[in-house]
Amino acid sequence: MNWMQVEEYLERDDRAAVPLGSTEQHAYLSLATDALIPERLAREAAEPLGIPVFPVLPYGISPYFSAFPGTVTLRQETYERLILDILDSLAGAGFRRVLLINGHGGNAPAASVADRWMTERPGHQVKLFNWWMAPKTLAKIEEVDPVGSHASWIENFPWTRLAGVALPRERKPAMDPELKSRLDPAAFRDALGDGNYGGLYQRSDEEMEAIWEVAVAEAREALESGWV
Repeated sequence: MNWMQVEEYLERDDRAAVPLGSTEQHAYLSLATDALIPERLAREAAEPLGIPVFPVLPYGISPYFSAFPGTVTLRQETYERLILDILDSLAGAGFRRVLLINGHGGNAPAASVADRWMTERPGHQVKLFNWWMAPKTLAKIEEVDPVGSHASWIENFPWTRLAGVALPRERKPAMDPELKSRLDPAAFRDALGDGNYGGLYQRSDEEMEAIWEVAVAEAREALESGWV
């Protein structure tokens, strides 16, 4: 869209979607996995509604992965200021309802930033949609396989895997979740190995498509309803 099209859109609607991602290690998957998923999800969810989707914010908060080459992490205060500036810009243009479609757990501070921002912006609403934690999507994931986490099969879609990269076939034991907070980045890398937190590395495309359909429908529902 150009600015004139946005201006015309705002005469009839005030919703927007903003994907939030990160650039960080995902074992054998793309470093951009957490950006690719929410951007695609936002586009597919918003398209039939005619709601504009802004470009994904490709960097997030990932200090624990900083020993893995290719990971880019922001300081929390930097990230929070980015979110504030984005919301201020959208509100200044006339957007009143914004869905942040998030692909990275480390971006959790965006929720508290949005809450604080809304107290200063009466008549505006921001919702954070964590795709992998959305109730219907999570139920579908657990129906397929209850064991999976970061860089495992649950993030392995055709658009996050890399051509020519072979994945292990075995199921990796689950990581101790306390290691991330107990260890420095170098020690965490040593403990984590390839970067997968635990579970299979890949499941069938048919299973992943079934999960994706639920995720798209749930994200679309968040765009359509639940606004005050």
